[in-house]
Amino acid sequence: MAEHEHGSMNSEENQKMFDAFITFVTRSSIAIIGVLIFMAIFAR
Repeated sequence: MAEHEHGSMNSEENQKMFDAFITFVTRSSIAIIGVLIFMAIFAR
């Protein structure tokens, strides 16, 4: 089994992916809320 030294992992790639995920979720939520507002106003 490979040796592991605590605290040696480079988390830069994880941070980039997490930031991209949060951006995606935020933009998707805003788009969904916008569609729901549009439907509430114009769909009858």
